[in-house]
Amino acid sequence: MWNSTRSVVIVPVFEFLVAISLIISLLIFIESVYINLVILYVKLFNRKPEKVYKWEAIQEDMELAHQNYPMVLVQIPMYNEREVFELSIGAACRLTWPLDRLIVQVLDDSTDPAIMEMVSMECAKWASKGINIKYERRDNRNGYKAGALKHGMKHKYVAQCDYLAIFDADFQPEPDYLQRAIPFLIHNPELALVQARWRFVNANTCLLTRMQEMSLNYHFMAEQQSGSTRHAFFGFNGTAGVWRLAAMEEAGGWKDRTTVEDMDLAVRVGLLNWKFVFINDLEVKSELPSKFKAFRFQQHRWSCGPANLFRKMTMEIIHNKRVKIWKKFYVIYSFFFLRKIVVHLFTFFFYCVILPTSVFFPEVKIPIWSTLYVPSIITLLNAIATLRSFYLVVFWVVFENVMAMHRTKGTFIGLFEGGRVNEWVVTEKLGDALKTELLPELRKPRNGFLDRVNAKEMMMGIYLLCCACYDLAFGNAFLYLYLFLQAAAFLVSGVGFVGT
Repeated sequence: MWNSTRSVVIVPVFEFLVAISLIISLLIFIESVYINLVILYVKLFNRKPEKVYKWEAIQEDMELAHQNYPMVLVQIPMYNEREVFELSIGAACRLTWPLDRLIVQVLDDSTDPAIMEMVSMECAKWASKGINIKYERRDNRNGYKAGALKHGMKHKYVAQCDYLAIFDADFQPEPDYLQRAIPFLIHNPELALVQARWRFVNANTCLLTRMQEMSLNYHFMAEQQSGSTRHAFFGFNGTAGVWRLAAMEEAGGWKDRTTVEDMDLAVRVGLLNWKFVFINDLEVKSELPSKFKAFRFQQHRWSCGPANLFRKMTMEIIHNKRVKIWKKFYVIYSFFFLRKIVVHLFTFFFYCVILPTSVFFPEVKIPIWSTLYVPSIITLLNAIATLRSFYLVVFWVVFENVMAMHRTKGTFIGLFEGGRVNEWVVTEKLGDALKTELLPELRKPRNGFLDRVNAKEMMMGIYLLCCACYDLAFGNAFLYLYLFLQAAAFLVSGVGFVGT
């Protein structure tokens, strides 16, 4: 009975899943190669944004004084940011820009009275130095960050501003940030957004932050730079960018229908045929989550939100009449479907489920190109964005597979609007405590080993370990080498020995 069921039902189903995986593998491979060819083109032909778009520094005018400088609003949304609020507010107030043409708006949703008082005092300190800084609060947290940003736009003084710069609470722009970014918007009326690259001040804290740096460097250097070059469109990162307020208003402003209000705004503005530009050498200092739990919450939001936005905007994109069909195809297929949905599902199910399970089905042949050549090339193309960490590439691959499990879960929740679809947990930040001896005091005491255990990782690790042992005993290939390594990655994550 078992043999009959196996041969008639189970094996054909498994073969079908393998076939689907091979097709998806090729699609991802083609996309990765294409993106990197675009980057190669940018490098070889020196296609920097300053060469593609008009850029001229703003000149002082003795007669007009500062009137030739546009009015800029800087928004800093924050929520109980005890460790970093001084850094972000200070960096924004030190921006090199005429004081009468700059408004710094601190949007404080904090619930801790002590933190609220400290943030208010910090704003008052900079106001006494001549900075036009506004400390704004609201009586609820509806819409989380999007709600705060939307509420901030309702104040009367915003109407006098031409451009909006946004910095999350842990971001610290260099003083010349506006001087380098704003001229793109002044001289190119078709541009709606100038996005800067993130630079990570705590990348060397631990292995977790090093691996995050590898992933995010590829995101900026390849995905965003290629999107800027090919279609003048990419997803806004929610911070370290400058918007043309007229474009935002035309698109309807901030919306809180998903947890990725930044991507939501970018897609709506892009569908109105506005263009975006990414400046790879304009960097803004920021902080990576160094605790595994904080990183998991962040990745849930970053995978659930785009999937939910894809669900809500697909038909709107299809019916849009402002952009050409090729751009619609790019946004639906490449930007959303392949990179925000399929990649997460494929990475987890193929490398952590189908490939390990194949040890029990020796009659189903998985070609070596799909398990070795294609993933190796994709990995190398991704890893070159962070050459200093190239020796960590094996650890990075197996850890990305671990995180693919959480991203897959978040993707399904977003697609089917599950219970945690609008969950927003603020990513914990440590700020200057990273450099001091006060760091241990910031850590919450653990009650024991069980508090560190992550059940999902443990279960996957045990399953992979069983598959590895079976392949070692009965297999005729060397798949068990990978399986033991992947099992170790899940088990190490499962017992909480990741991050600080």
